[in-house]
Amino acid sequence: MLKVERLTSGYDRTRVLHGLSFDLGSQEILGIVGLNGMGKTTLLKTLMGLLPVETGQIVLDGVAIERLPAHRRSRLGFGYTPQGGAGFPGLTVKENLMLASMMPGARTAKTIGEITSLFPRLEKLLDRPSGALSGGERQLLALARAMVRSPRLLLLDELTEGIQPSVTDEIAECLLSIHRFEKTAMIIADQDLSFVASLAGRALLIQKGEIVAQRTPSDLLADNVLEAA
Repeated sequence: MLKVERLTSGYDRTRVLHGLSFDLGSQEILGIVGLNGMGKTTLLKTLMGLLPVETGQIVLDGVAIERLPAHRRSRLGFGYTPQGGAGFPGLTVKENLMLASMMPGARTAKTIGEITSLFPRLEKLLDRPSGALSGGERQLLALARAMVRSPRLLLLDELTEGIQPSVTDEIAECLLSIHRFEKTAMIIADQDLSFVASLAGRALLIQKGEIVAQRTPSDLLADNVLEAA
């Protein structure tokens, strides 16, 4: 489905990614693990088109897309949930979801009922301003906003940061449901190794902008791979 070849990227004149290469299979869940500052967020932003590619390729179904802007990638089926969630705090949960369905680049939009079937907690929060939600609820809303557009690929950045373990488990259950019923591929960048291991078939360890190892879920649980990096 997705092939990344010798990818370099960064901010202004600061290069963060140094020649990353990896593949993502159709409907695969891939983890990206590493400490803060190692390039996880930069990688997801570059894949989404929010940061420019300096060199290398991003190939989707055999077609190079690294020069396409973010809205074009959205039309191709990319969905992105940034670190800390996203949305408009002055709008209700329902208004945020409706707005997401009308954004340029949207694919087939899901109804509110379809979204709340994937994220049951949001059903009772539809009329609440999103700015009044807890951190975990904001993350669920951010995921729901991304899923409104029926993406083929979800790029998920640090979903567990600052979230209670019980809500982390709920988010994992929602993602497994999405994967099971929507057949959505995912790249999950996170420091929570247990969370990644519960979802991903494999994980790549990123260190200083380079992929330095691949780990199975059992490896993530058995070894302190982040300290080892």
